[in-house]
Amino acid sequence: MSSLTLQLTGTQYFQHAGGRLAYDDQGQGPLIVAVPGLGDLRQTYRLLTPKLVSAGYRVVTLDPRGQGESDARWPDFSPMALGDDIGALIEHLGSGPAVLISNSYSGGAAVWTAVQTPARVAALVLISPFVRDPKTSAGQRLMLKAMTNGPWKVSAWTAYFSTLFKGGKPDDDVAYRARLSQNLREPGRYAALQAMLAETRTPIEARLGKVNVPTLVLLGRADPDFSDPAQEAQFIAEAVHGKALLLDHTGHYPQVERPDMTAAAILNFLSAGHHGA
Repeated sequence: MSSLTLQLTGTQYFQHAGGRLAYDDQGQGPLIVAVPGLGDLRQTYRLLTPKLVSAGYRVVTLDPRGQGESDARWPDFSPMALGDDIGALIEHLGSGPAVLISNSYSGGAAVWTAVQTPARVAALVLISPFVRDPKTSAGQRLMLKAMTNGPWKVSAWTAYFSTLFKGGKPDDDVAYRARLSQNLREPGRYAALQAMLAETRTPIEARLGKVNVPTLVLLGRADPDFSDPAQEAQFIAEAVHGKALLLDHTGHYPQVERPDMTAAAILNFLSAGHHGA
């Protein structure tokens, strides 16, 4: 049985804001809540979670609203709404404050949670985070619109997703992308992705300076989603009074491309005492 199959069992649910959110819960110890990025599944952490559990942490991974096994249809898909969901999950679990690990789109949500409900957050690990609206050209916007609205939109999205890995792919990559494609074809899920693409992060950017918890900003040097990953990492780290760390030969998904390096970076950060214990 593959690691992906193992991670697709044992789903738990909780109700919040009129919908049902799916998560899994592994290990014992100080709480870590990990949230995937746009158009992805909570199983993006399938290679990282065992390393954190082995280090003595309880790791809960959440499917954002619209994605994975969470309900597909919601009135609000903003990163702020997702941030409220994360805070509600920590309260539901009853064992915070939590270290929040985020990736890509959920980075802004994690910042929102830390600012809006600071008592529930011990530290932030922002992996390849989008915390402000990206600067895109008219041509890029046109290409994105075509990719996300055409007849082959799911195939186009998963193909684009595949290009963001610059540090190699795991052994179960084909199975994972098949699962992702299947999920995006479920009723309402691609509409949720499109809604998230249309959301602004202006409220997130306005609150970056209000983050008051230890923060690690982790980016791959080869991340194609940023024109200058080093510059973006430094901007975010300075804005949140945190630490920036760049991983060599790594793209947008360090938790999958370089799980050993990513785990080491997170555990070194947490060993300084930023674990909420």
